[in-house]
Amino acid sequence: MSELYASSVFFRLAIGGNDLGAFHTCSGLGARVEIEQFSEGGNNGFTHQLPSRITWSNITLSRPVTSDTAKVSRWLDQIIRQVERKNGEIVALKPNLTTIAKWQVLGIVPVSWQGPSFDPAQSQPAIETLEIAHEGLLSS
Repeated sequence: MSELYASSVFFRLAIGGNDLGAFHTCSGLGARVEIEQFSEGGNNGFTHQLPSRITWSNITLSRPVTSDTAKVSRWLDQIIRQVERKNGEIVALKPNLTTIAKWQVLGIVPVSWQGPSFDPAQSQPAIETLEIAHEGLLSS
């Protein structure tokens, strides 16, 4: 039996208990492990590949401007007064609100927020983008 995949997905973001609303795109859920090479004396057949540090990529979420945009503004205002890393959660949801996947995001801090560009000559929605850095992901 083949698995059915959601054709339309959105992502709910919460940080430190604050629900920042739903986003239409989410990218950057990933990690990279640095590898140190170690050559063993007398062994010319291979080089040991030893895992070292892990680097987490920044996560970027975007959406059309909605009333939830004010939630991001309030969160950024709190961070401006005192930068404090907080844990959060990203939940991938189907349109009927069924959870597809969840990620616990550890130690979140904002990297950038890009507000919308308004151009009345174009009939596209105004988009906002939020980029966050973090200290790790856990699948739930």
